[in-house]
Amino acid sequence: MTPFFRPSRRELLAAAFASAAVAQASEPAPRFSAKTMAGETFNNSTLMGKVVLVEFWTTWCPYCKRDAEPLDDLAEEFGKDGLVLLAVDVGESKKTVKAFLEQNPRRAKVVLMEDTNLAAMFAAKRFPKYALIDREGKVAGEQNGSGGDASLRRLLRKAGLGGEGTDDAPIELRSSPRRTP
Repeated sequence: MTPFFRPSRRELLAAAFASAAVAQASEPAPRFSAKTMAGETFNNSTLMGKVVLVEFWTTWCPYCKRDAEPLDDLAEEFGKDGLVLLAVDVGESKKTVKAFLEQNPRRAKVVLMEDTNLAAMFAAKRFPKYALIDREGKVAGEQNGSGGDASLRRLLRKAGLGGEGTDDAPIELRSSPRRTP
């Protein structure tokens, strides 16, 4: 007689998250184009073979500001391994973003929402939000909210950057809701 196996709630949740990640990872990234404030242009074709981390942010979001330096550091650290960081400011004027960047410089490739279709495709409504696209052009993962360096590294591992992670401790993610006009 075979003993009855009943998985715990934790095991069921872990399995659900794992299957969701597998399903999500098999989806091709939506077709997009983006132009940075410096004039560089990117799209699915030009980024094929690279890992793309898209950050959706705003100048008024305290969590976005907190993640800016760790993000820029990760982009520099993994740039040699093919990481491209596109920091998409959502819903703010070029003037507002330029003034913010004068006081808070970024090393990321900053994109305005008017110069890309990415914000609509990933439905960024809370900030920061991250979308990760792997080298094959497939969505490797998403993260809603800021969790600092540890959560960003965990996200990058989904696309094969940063080696094997052993830290499965939960991370508290924080985000700011979209401001209504």
